[in-house]
Amino acid sequence: MSAAIGQHLLADLYGVVPALLSDAARVESAMRDAARAAGATVLFGHVHPFGDGQGVTGVLLLMESHISIHTWPEHGFAAVDVFMCGDARPELALASLAASFGPARCTQRQVPRGQPPAP
Repeated sequence: MSAAIGQHLLADLYGVVPALLSDAARVESAMRDAARAAGATVLFGHVHPFGDGQGVTGVLLLMESHISIHTWPEHGFAAVDVFMCGDARPELALASLAASFGPARCTQRQVPRGQPPAP
C-alpha cells in the first residue's frame, strides 16, 4: 500500500487559560510558531476575534495545506486542525500549539489523507 499524501491531525485542547484563547494576536503568533516548528511555509493567515473575552477563529494557509483553530474561552477549549503534506511535520505543529496554550489535557486523532484503499 502506498503512503498517504498528507497527514491530518485533529486535536482538542482542554483546560486552557481563557485569556489565551481570546487574544487574537497571541493565537496568530502561536499558529505561526507552529507552522515554523513543523517546517511549513505560510502563504496567508487570518484570525477573526468575536469580541472582548470571546473566542477567535483562525486559519493559516500553508504551501503544505493548513492550520486552523477555533476557541471557546468560556469553556477553556480550542479545536485545532493541522493538515500537512510533503516534508512538513504536523505533529511538531501540534506540539508547538500545546506548548503555547498549556492545556490541562489534549486529545488527538491522526487521519492519513490521500491514501489509496487496500485492494
